[in-house]
Amino acid sequence: MTNTSPLTEPGIPDAPSPARRFAAWPLLITACGVLGLVALFLEGRPETSIEDFEYPVEAADVLAVDWLPYRISGALGYLLALLLLITAAVWRHRVERRFSGSLGATVVSFGVLATAGLVTLAYGWRGALGDYLPGAAEEDTYDAEGLYNYFILTDFSPFIAFVPLLASAYGLAWMAFHERLVSRGLGACAALLATAALGGCLATGVPGIAGGAVFGLVPAGVWLAFGRSAVTGR
Repeated sequence: MTNTSPLTEPGIPDAPSPARRFAAWPLLITACGVLGLVALFLEGRPETSIEDFEYPVEAADVLAVDWLPYRISGALGYLLALLLLITAAVWRHRVERRFSGSLGATVVSFGVLATAGLVTLAYGWRGALGDYLPGAAEEDTYDAEGLYNYFILTDFSPFIAFVPLLASAYGLAWMAFHERLVSRGLGACAALLATAALGGCLATGVPGIAGGAVFGLVPAGVWLAFGRSAVTGR
C-alpha cells in the first residue's frame, strides 16, 4: 500500500530520501541571481558624488550622468522579470504540485512572483531614465528637475524590488527544518541571510539593505542543483 504524507497529493509517495544527484532546473534560480546582480549594479552617478563626495546632489548634477548603463540595466531588468516568472512556474510544477501540502514551497513562489512585479516597475524607471538623459534617444523630453525625479526613483527602487525574496528565504528555511524537503544547511543559510538583510535595514533605516536577499539566489540554485534535497529527488 502506498504511503501518503500531508506534503504530497493522494497516491503520490512520501518525499523520497535525499540523494546526491544533479538536477538542472534549480539553475534557473542561479541565473536569476546573476542577471539580477548585473542589472542592479549597472547604474550611473553624478561625478561630484563619486569623486569629491559633495552632497547634496542637485538636479543639475544629473545632467552629467551617463545614460547607457541605465538603458542596459532597464533592459536586463525586464529580462529578469520574465526569468523570475518562468522560474516561479517551474518551481510550481516541480515542487508545489508534487508536495501540495508544503507551506514553505508556496511562500517561496509568492516571494518570487512579487519580486517579478517590483522588478518590472523599478527597472522600467531605470530604462526610462536611460532614454531621457542627455545623449539618449529622447534627451530633450524633460528638464533637469524632471530627470532628477527619475534619478531619485532609481536610487533605491532596484534594491527594494528584491525585498520579497526575504519571504522566499524564510520559506526555504521552513521547508528545511519543518518539512524536511530541502537541505537544512541551505535552510539555515537562507534564514541567516534574510535575517541579516532585514535586521540591517531595520537597524540603519537604509531600505536597500533588505534587498540583499538577491545575493542568495546564486548559491541557492547551485545548492539545490548539486546537493541533497527531496524536491530534486526522483
